[in-house]
Amino acid sequence: MSDILEVTISHLATQGDGAARLPDGRTVFVADTLPGEQVSIRLQPNGRGQLVNILSASPHRTTPSCPLFEQCGGCTLQYMDRAALLAWKTDLVRHALEKAGFAMPASISRVQVQPHSRRRADLAVRRTEEGIVIGLHAKGSQTVTDMTSCAVLHPTIMASLPALRTTLRSLNAVHKMADLQINLLDSGLDILLSTDSPLIATDRQRLTALAEDLNIPRISWQRLKSSAPYETAVQRAPVFQTIAGHTLTPPPGAFLQATAQSEQAIQQSVLDALPARLGKRASLIELYAGCGTLTLPLGERCQVQAYEGYEPAVAALKAVGKSRVTPVCRDLNRQPIMGKGLGKADVVVLDPPHAGAKLQMRQIALGKPDYVIYVSCNPAALSNDASQLASAGYRLETVSVIDQFLWSAETEAVCAFKRESSRRSRNALSH
Repeated sequence: MSDILEVTISHLATQGDGAARLPDGRTVFVADTLPGEQVSIRLQPNGRGQLVNILSASPHRTTPSCPLFEQCGGCTLQYMDRAALLAWKTDLVRHALEKAGFAMPASISRVQVQPHSRRRADLAVRRTEEGIVIGLHAKGSQTVTDMTSCAVLHPTIMASLPALRTTLRSLNAVHKMADLQINLLDSGLDILLSTDSPLIATDRQRLTALAEDLNIPRISWQRLKSSAPYETAVQRAPVFQTIAGHTLTPPPGAFLQATAQSEQAIQQSVLDALPARLGKRASLIELYAGCGTLTLPLGERCQVQAYEGYEPAVAALKAVGKSRVTPVCRDLNRQPIMGKGLGKADVVVLDPPHAGAKLQMRQIALGKPDYVIYVSCNPAALSNDASQLASAGYRLETVSVIDQFLWSAETEAVCAFKRESSRRSRNALSH
């Protein structure tokens, strides 16, 4: 098993590892490699290949810009230039849809965000002998790499980390570990801190001082691995975010698209995918609506019934008071909207979690609405879900790929599907 072999990387697998064919016909996966590269590897007991040397490098190989590359688990593909990265992610989406049974449209819209633009972070906190470490888990490890540098996060988030380390070190609530969710809203940083011990009075005072120093409007807290809801530890100013011209107050730790640029690209792709003659009285059902990233711009075009399982997000959307939007709290994975109701809608829009739409997708296929617009953050789940639409007689109209997760194997896509239906005429969409 210690023999060194020379192989040629044929392609990248879905998680970004290079794939090569061994002399005996087996496929071996090798991290940190690119298509077309000739490399020497050492076979491991688990069947993977350990890169020993790059004998012939790809023209798309580049020097990683972050000094924490290979220590931090966040940017595993930073050795690939951004143009090749976007092309590979586009191919992932294309392959997922073709596997589901669809012919691809003539062109695919593509957008890639800029470095240093990510506005949300979910970070691990560990107390060590040297102090507090804040960062991401190293690849395949429980070790947390201290995030002293990042090519992805917004500078405002990065600038807050030194003060956060100092304050968290002084908290009794952080015994061994904590989680830190940071959203950069229009009102400033919004922080949700989850700790392994209770928050005591002096901890609250220190968090208040931190909020004053960094001009943070709100810091919320909850106990790690507890079913108890979060509570407000510090509130010193209003918390707000503007979506499609509407101002709302997201709950702590609220889901936002990773960057402002990608949010706009996703919104525009969904709006562009709507039927051209859709009237303001038309009926649209939105599933997994969150705080309204898509709901509010869709509400400018037609009537929207927006379903979301997280009650605080629904409450934030309700507080906007948008006249053509009806938010409903419902756990769609346990209580999906039935096909009969979905079939009455002119359009169904869904943006499911990473695992996909599960039971809800079956009901969409049964209901057969004329138009389905699917926003995906996972090509594998997209392929599984979309295959049900292919079986139900839909065709793929448009595809947009939005690379909002730079140098990772994750990507976003907006896919529009149409089913020919005698149930209603196109003119009915403009009523």
